Parts: sequence; structure tokens; C-alpha cells
Amino acid sequence: MTTAATAEAADPSSAWSTIREAIRGSTADFTEIPIGRAVVLLAVPMVLEMLMESVFAVADVFFVGRLGADAVATVGITESLMTIIYAVAMGLSVGAAATVARRIGERDPDGAARAAVQSILFALCIGVLVGATGIFFAPQLLALMGASSDVIRTGSSFARVMIGASSGVTLLFLINAVFRGAGDAAIAMRVLWIANAVNIVLGPCLIFGLGPFPRLGVTGAAVGTGIGRWTGV
Repeated sequence: MTTAATAEAADPSSAWSTIREAIRGSTADFTEIPIGRAVVLLAVPMVLEMLMESVFAVADVFFVGRLGADAVATVGITESLMTIIYAVAMGLSVGAAATVARRIGERDPDGAARAAVQSILFALCIGVLVGATGIFFAPQLLALMGASSDVIRTGSSFARVMIGASSGVTLLFLINAVFRGAGDAAIAMRVLWIANAVNIVLGPCLIFGLGPFPRLGVTGAAVGTGIGRWTGV
């Protein structure tokens, strides 16, 4: 470990300033600073970003829980299907981040830009295919997961909207991965904050028909989540 890294590890105030810089957004050159500091600057916003991604489902269940057991089951079963989409999106994002990071490390911003665009277009195509499957086959997918007839009746629209908006999921993961690969993990974190804020505000409005919003029931949770994610995109 270098002398600078050792001093930073021994100085709590320096460690705290590193965490604050990570949340605020760092302009440091990650090829020049100590490895330990670089890991913290990238890891802190990434952890907070992943935490925010899980808040989507938590918020949906929290508000939908007031509609009854079938509504909660709808969210749970659909989120189980969405984990497959998350896995695909995360796999694509890891490849995109690695490719962009390598180009950035080579001081080749044009190559990084081309890799980013190609990754995003590929993610968009995957999202469109998955979304079309969800729109046309949502009831069958719920039945395949063992949903009851009541859940299928009340939850097909929710599943259609959630899976149909898969492009928002894949693009959100990929674009954030591009920023992380370029060394700007903080902006990816802030995007998830904004997306979750939109979802938390719109969710109850669309579920319960608050103010000028229509009462959409459990489907309103999916619409709010979709709008939140696309706002992030």
C-alpha cells in the first residue's frame, strides 16, 4: 500500500471526506489516485444506486398493500418475472461498463462513446423484445408462475405495464453503467434518486386517484414505476 493510501486509511476525517466526495461526485482521475480511494469513490454511489433500485418494488408493495392480498400477490409474482429482466440488464451493464472503462483508461473518449452507443442500442432492442412479450402474454406468464384466476384477472394489466416498460429497465441499467465506466458513478446514483422520487409521488396518486389523477388501482403502481424509470432514462 502506498504512503498516501496508508495515511488516508489512518485518518478518519480523510476517509469521511472521501465518502462525501463519492456522494457529491468526484472529478478524480481513477488511473492516478490510490486504489483504495478509487474503490470507495466508485463503490459508495454504486451501493446507494442499487439500494434505490430495490426501493421501486418496496414502494409498490407498500402502497398496493392497501388494495388487498390479490394486489400484493400481483406485485410479488410480477417482480419475480422482472428479476429475469434485471439479471439480463445487469449482465449487459457489466459488459458495457467494462468496455467503456477500458476505452476511458486508454484515453480514447471517442471509442468509449461508440461502445456506449452500441451497448445502449443493444439494450433497447432487448427491452423492446421483452416488452412486447409481456404486453401480449402477460396473463399466460402469470399463470405460468402459478397465479390464481383472481390474481390473473386483477393483475394482468399491472404485468403488461411493468414488463411492457422493460426498455426503461434495460436502458436505465445500461446508461448508468456507461457513466460508472466513465468514472462518474455519482450521476447514476442521482438518476435513481430522481426516478424513485417520481415513483413515490405518482404511485399513490395513480393507485388511489388522488387529486386530478385517475384511480387505476394496482395498475397505477406499474404506471408510476414505469414513468419513474423513464424519467431516469
